[in-house]
Amino acid sequence: MRVIAGTLRRRTLEAPAGLKTRPTSDRLRETLFNVLASRIEGARFLDLYAGSGAVGIEAASRGASNVVLVERAEPALKVLRGNLEKLGLRGGVRVEAVSVGAFLRRVRPEGSAECFDIVFLDPPYEAADEYATVLGLLGGSAAGLLAEGAVVIAEHRRKEKLADIFGSLRRVRLLEQGDASLSFYEPAPGF
Repeated sequence: MRVIAGTLRRRTLEAPAGLKTRPTSDRLRETLFNVLASRIEGARFLDLYAGSGAVGIEAASRGASNVVLVERAEPALKVLRGNLEKLGLRGGVRVEAVSVGAFLRRVRPEGSAECFDIVFLDPPYEAADEYATVLGLLGGSAAGLLAEGAVVIAEHRRKEKLADIFGSLRRVRLLEQGDASLSFYEPAPGF
């Protein structure tokens, strides 16, 4: 794995051993960031189920001003922190070593002091129920984490069909590449 573009271009990244963590492929990451190109500079980026940190690190490399990586699995956290240390990423990048559910449930109904322009989630494929839970929270009680004009992207198996609507979130785009898909959601107007 490597950083594809930006200030850290071509730097290599480690990935956790085993099959529990499935890093986003370089090709799919490149597709994702090509779509996000006009939004990434100065963006506040939230990477849920961060694993090795490849997606969040790519966002930082391409100019995101604030990146929060949420991961609780100890083997992945060790690799993630090692990747950040190796790349010298400190300011503007923060690791939250908690479950995604716990992180999202911290948001008070009246909103959060911290909000994000881009949210990326990629739960382990065997945890398919996490998609509905997390997207439901982001379209409901955790919607205060979303800045005006935010986008939420879920990476999932191509054959795993996600709903078009989760509370205030509406799917606006579906990209399919190989066995993977990227579903793009935005808050519906008026929410």
